[in-house]
Amino acid sequence: MTERPRLLLVDGMALLFRAFYATAPSGQLMINEKGIPTNGVQGFLRHLLLALENRKPTHVAVCWDMGKKTFRHDLFDGYKANRAAPPVEMIPQFDLAKEMTIAFKIPNIGLEGFEADDCIGTIAKKLQDDADVSIITGDRDLLQLLDHHIGVHLLQKGYGNYRSYSERSFTEKFGISPRQFIDVKALMGDSSDGYPGVRGIGEKTAFKLIKQFGNMDALLDHLDLLPTGQKKKIATDLDMFHLSRRLAEIQCDAPISFSMDEASFHGVPRAFIEKVRMMGMKMVGHDLVDIRWGMQTSLFDGTN
Repeated sequence: MTERPRLLLVDGMALLFRAFYATAPSGQLMINEKGIPTNGVQGFLRHLLLALENRKPTHVAVCWDMGKKTFRHDLFDGYKANRAAPPVEMIPQFDLAKEMTIAFKIPNIGLEGFEADDCIGTIAKKLQDDADVSIITGDRDLLQLLDHHIGVHLLQKGYGNYRSYSERSFTEKFGISPRQFIDVKALMGDSSDGYPGVRGIGEKTAFKLIKQFGNMDALLDHLDLLPTGQKKKIATDLDMFHLSRRLAEIQCDAPISFSMDEASFHGVPRAFIEKVRMMGMKMVGHDLVDIRWGMQTSLFDGTN
């Protein structure tokens, strides 16, 4: 019996931002000889290397947001409007992170008008019958993608630490299915993404209502069963409830091109190691060139 491919999908934006803000507040921008800050990129690469060691994938791709505007901004002007622009020290690191990924011989995936989440969702759902898919992210929204042969691993504090979920473990923990999590988000909103959901309905109540009624449509069909206060809140914010549902759902039919052949992973190539040296990168307490720190030498492909 042929072994199933193991596909690792990496949320590049989540890893890069997390790595940047882990060191930037203390001033550890790690500026190289070319005057380029590299703290975010180095942390991103450390996350990536540890994920490769941990998941041992046969195929890898890194997904990115492309541009500031997506179809969600067209739906709602306030979408992510509360987010400040990235610090100036982070701007050059977006392109550098993608350059390092290319040197790794790992494809960068992104599509204007869509978010990295949509790219991840599209690839994961398309390939789940043919591969075991692992998603590395710091974004809880991606838990809605959990399904057979799709796992989500949420970054925790530090490096190499994850809170891992399968479809079963998610349901056991939260009492709802991953798909129902979209309706929970629609009710409670998302302050990080800037959409309010139903004002006055918090996370605890949102989970309770979706557990009770199953989904958004059933809830709306039985508003008369709710306490007066909850019924009034939902009725008052009905349009925003529907809109928040559309904003919360990851689109799994984005028109992206993805090749498993191009995503095939054969180890850390020499081109990557040379790129690391050229950019003068260092890890906290380690020279990144000495990538073997704490890692299996099987990750290395000395032939390419």
